[in-house]
Amino acid sequence: MVDERLRSIFKEGSKTYYNSTIFFRREVKEDVFKLYAFVRVADDLVDAIPQKVEEFYRFRERFYAALEGEEVDDIVITSFVELYRRKGFQREWVDAFLRSMEMDLGTRSYQTMSDLQVYLYGSAEVVGLMMARIMELPESSYPYARHLGRAMQYINFIRDIQEDNRLGRSYFPQEELLKYGLPDLKESTVRMHPEMFRQFVRAQIRKYMEWQRIAEKGFGAIPKRDLVAIKTAADMYKFTATKIYSRPMRVFHRKVKPSLGRIMIGYSRNRLCPLVNRQYPARGRIKGDYDE
Repeated sequence: MVDERLRSIFKEGSKTYYNSTIFFRREVKEDVFKLYAFVRVADDLVDAIPQKVEEFYRFRERFYAALEGEEVDDIVITSFVELYRRKGFQREWVDAFLRSMEMDLGTRSYQTMSDLQVYLYGSAEVVGLMMARIMELPESSYPYARHLGRAMQYINFIRDIQEDNRLGRSYFPQEELLKYGLPDLKESTVRMHPEMFRQFVRAQIRKYMEWQRIAEKGFGAIPKRDLVAIKTAADMYKFTATKIYSRPMRVFHRKVKPSLGRIMIGYSRNRLCPLVNRQYPARGRIKGDYDE
C-alpha cells in the first residue's frame, strides 16, 4: 500500500495526471506515486514564491546521502531511492532532473531551442524514461518515452504562461518569440500584439503535436492496462492543447485543464480501444469541460 503522503503530494501537484494514473495496474500505480512525489517536491521548492532555495539544496543533499546508504527521515526520498534501486534507474537520469530543477532557481529565459532542450531533457524526458523502466518496457521504446515527456512538458509551458509570468520566467526561446515580434509574453505585451500571439501559440502547439505523434508510435510496446492510463493522460493533454489552440488568450484567464468527468469519459473510451488516436475538436465546449 502506497504511503498516503506520497498520494496526496501527487494528487495536489497534478490533478489531471493523477486522475489518469489511477488506472494503472496496482503495482505500477504505487511506483508512479513514488516517482511523482519525488519530482513534485523538488519542483514545488523551486516554483515557490519566494523560491525555497536552501530547502531545495537540502532536499538534493538528503537524496544523494540516501543513495549512498545513509538513513534519511523523509518518506519521499526513501521511497524514491527504493524505487530507483529496484527498477534500475540510471544515475544520470536523476542527476539531469535535479540539474533542471536547479536551473529554475536562476535561469529566467532561453535564447534558443537547443538551450531549452537541455532543460526539457532533465525536467521531462528523463521522467518518461523512468516511467518506461517502471512499466518494464523494452529499451527500443525509450525514444518514444522521451518524446512523450517532452510533449507533455511543452503543453504545460503553454498552459502556464501566466503563472510563469508571475514567477518571472519564460521557457519559450527568445529566437522563437522574435519570429512573431514578441519581446516577452506578459499580458500587457500580448494585448498589444494579439494576432502575433495567436500565431505564436498555435505554432508552439503544432510543435507539441509533432512530438506527441512521435511518442504515440511507441504505444504498442505498453501493456494494455498501463496503456489505458498513459493514453488517457495523453488525450487530456491533447484536450488542453485544442482548447488553447481555439482561443490562445484563454491562458490569461484560467488554467485550462479537463474536468474529472472528461477524464472518466476518456478512460472509458480507451478501456475499449486504447490504441485509437482520438483528436478533440479545436472549437466548442461541452458542459463540465473544465475544472475551475
